[in-house]
Amino acid sequence: MALEKIALIGIGNILFHDEGLGAYLVKYIEENYEKPQNLTIVEGGTLGFSLMTYYQEYDKVIVVGTGSKEGPVGTISSENADEVMSNEGATRKTANEVEITMMIEICTFHEDMGEVQLITMVPHDIIEVKNGLTPEALEHMPKLLDATLDELKKSDINLVRKNSPHVSYEAIIESSANPTVASYN
Repeated sequence: MALEKIALIGIGNILFHDEGLGAYLVKYIEENYEKPQNLTIVEGGTLGFSLMTYYQEYDKVIVVGTGSKEGPVGTISSENADEVMSNEGATRKTANEVEITMMIEICTFHEDMGEVQLITMVPHDIIEVKNGLTPEALEHMPKLLDATLDELKKSDINLVRKNSPHVSYEAIIESSANPTVASYN
């Protein structure tokens, strides 16, 4: 089913180790794949409720970040808005999960919301104040990428790799930890 406007939003605070994995993932996609006109990629970081406009103005919103589901590091979970709402207590263990659930609730009241899909990965460490991913989480980023690309395919978006040199997760993390003026041009 072709949708007119799709937003891919990576959430999480890059200052708390694996908490930033959603932000790193969308930057990785942005650097390594051609972006079709109907796809908006957003490094949502810690923007919280200011992301609600995407829920209301886009046909589909795919949110990627850390999750608190049970399982070993790297366990991937994918839930639509109805599933998120039916698992109330199970998906409200982190600040991001609380905000996402609350935004879905608010948008549902207004009957003005696109399709929402939440893709999460169980992190190793979201407590330590350190920019970057733990080796345990970094090892599983390809699985998170595959789950995200698969969800995009369900909306007829088949991302194609750019011809330019591949940009690694490590390079993206380094660029985030040590931004330069050139990074913003």
